[in-house]
Amino acid sequence: MAEVTKEKVKKVADPIAASIDPGTQELIRRAQELEIDTVFDRAASMKPCNIGMQGICCKNCAMGPCRLPLPKGGIEGEDTRKGLCGATANTIAARNFARMVAAGAAAHSDHGRSVAEVFLSVARKETRDYRIKDPDKLLAIAPYFDVATKVEVNGEEMDRDIDEIALEVAEKALNEWGKAEGELYYAKRAPEPLYEKWKKSGVVPRNIDREVVEIMHRTHMGVDQDYKNIVKQCTRASLADGWGGSMLATDLQDVLFGTPYPLQAESNMGVLKEDHVNIIVHGHEPVLSEMIVAAAQSKEMVAYAQSKGAKGIQLGGICCTANEIFQRHGVPQAGTYLQQELAIITGACDAMVVDIQCVFQNLANVAKCFHTKLITTHPIAKMEQDNVIHIEFDEHHAMEDATRIVKLAIDNFENRGSEVMIPQYKATAIGGFGVESIEYHLGGTFRGSYYTLNDNIINGRIRGVAGVVGCNNARTRHNEAHITVVKELIKNDVIVLTTGCNGIACAMEGLLTPETAHVFCGPGLREVCETVGIPPVLHLGSCVDNSRILLAATEVVKAGGPWKDICDLPAAGSAPEWMSEKAISIGQYFVSSGVYTVFGYHFPTVGAPVFQEYLFKEMERLYGGKWDFEADPIKHARLMIAHIDKKRKELGIDKARERVLMDMADRMKLEASA
Repeated sequence: MAEVTKEKVKKVADPIAASIDPGTQELIRRAQELEIDTVFDRAASMKPCNIGMQGICCKNCAMGPCRLPLPKGGIEGEDTRKGLCGATANTIAARNFARMVAAGAAAHSDHGRSVAEVFLSVARKETRDYRIKDPDKLLAIAPYFDVATKVEVNGEEMDRDIDEIALEVAEKALNEWGKAEGELYYAKRAPEPLYEKWKKSGVVPRNIDREVVEIMHRTHMGVDQDYKNIVKQCTRASLADGWGGSMLATDLQDVLFGTPYPLQAESNMGVLKEDHVNIIVHGHEPVLSEMIVAAAQSKEMVAYAQSKGAKGIQLGGICCTANEIFQRHGVPQAGTYLQQELAIITGACDAMVVDIQCVFQNLANVAKCFHTKLITTHPIAKMEQDNVIHIEFDEHHAMEDATRIVKLAIDNFENRGSEVMIPQYKATAIGGFGVESIEYHLGGTFRGSYYTLNDNIINGRIRGVAGVVGCNNARTRHNEAHITVVKELIKNDVIVLTTGCNGIACAMEGLLTPETAHVFCGPGLREVCETVGIPPVLHLGSCVDNSRILLAATEVVKAGGPWKDICDLPAAGSAPEWMSEKAISIGQYFVSSGVYTVFGYHFPTVGAPVFQEYLFKEMERLYGGKWDFEADPIKHARLMIAHIDKKRKELGIDKARERVLMDMADRMKLEASA
């Protein structure tokens, strides 16, 4: 009798279970009909390693991997689990956690280094394609580097030459990655009590690269075996990211490309146009995308596109590059991290241009099924597939390189197939908020300040502030946790500051408009938003722009109130769908800056309960902030709200004071007391 064999059926994702976005659901179905593999299908067919998820698998030497699963029924009494070298579960989990911090800090800080190198080229007049667009921002940050903006001439104080200031700032900024002595300049931008905590604990970063290297040394086999000591270095490296590389990237990008101010655009795959050349820019560094925007908007390139039968050129962004060009130019956001393959599957993408971070290698496989040209541009980020074009971007020939890329996309327009399917879903979004624009919105040109925000927190109209950030994760339903957490917060009068893919998710959901307040907000936050004319969810930019949240919190402290430090504020942080090592670094620097920070999906230390207890409780004693974890998005948001209420009670503002109109005399008294 012949043996009967069962053909293995490939698992595919249920589109509705995979995403809350109907456009994404349509494109998942289209991919499956065309038998094209996407991240959603791979997530359905491949299970994650449970021991790895718990943080208790050590691969740091060739005697391993050593896997230390939790005993059935959990740990009762002494934890006797050990690797071959004797490393405990706490040591292994701490080392793995630290290496995630190191990788995340390295990624963000290397981004910052690239921007600093371009800034130095501009200051040296080595490139004509970039220039300083915001000299006021340069003058604002120069004092933090001990760079004088005034000079004495014949006993009279005069403005110093802007080119001299730029060159000195550029040299000192780039030196932050490897200086031999001292500490990071920007550490002293933190509130003084916070800086003193760092100083007392010995975690003020010395230079950016050193802190990353030291983690890698400490976590090498047989070096640091005390989880508390390992976490100390985690803190120092993460601060080198948040108050170093990321903050430098944000500031120098503002100086070069312009400080963002609110503008309007659209979001979701429906921004692509069938009768236009569609170019998707994806990644993280705006050094490239700024030039792509300039080239695509030039009369020459638009005319060239029209000569090929297109009506024009449509740019769209994916991931944090989307946030960068959205906040400065109003370029529409095509989608989040998980939608990158789907942009090609529309059949309308003539070129996808990528730089660094969060780029799927599978894009090359998807592009083979369509006419799309996939172009890598960074020397450290190439792909092995033979259908990928590499055009290395050089800031000294920036416009030339960008024009070449745009021209390649235009030439490819006539190769587009007839089966184009662009989901007709898009939403209006307002973005481009930051420390400066928030100050302006709260007080205008002449009286811009954070007093208004502080006053509304104290009187209870605004219950608190939440930073909700981070990536998508294919192990969760796309965008669901992001949107659920944010809606629960604003419903309870908590204003939300957002960056990264959470910002794009909120844009897709229509939460980045002032009109949102009337529909989704509690009465207090609604009143503030309608009075000031802002959305209840403020888009602050890309993932490096989390530094804007830190500085906004610092401005709240400086503006005066019953608080003295960031940890005193009724504020909390969240990453509902995190997936990247960068997220762990971001979380660590927020915790180390005094912010209660909740992660969703899972937490990579659950296999080492003692170590996790240290992160979730003991860190608060040192820095005022601590980690927490909750996968359920409603419970997640309510943990944040409970923390905010706890801080309000500690500050004595848990009961809203009587709301009174303040006249000019009252405001002058408030300003004088601050």
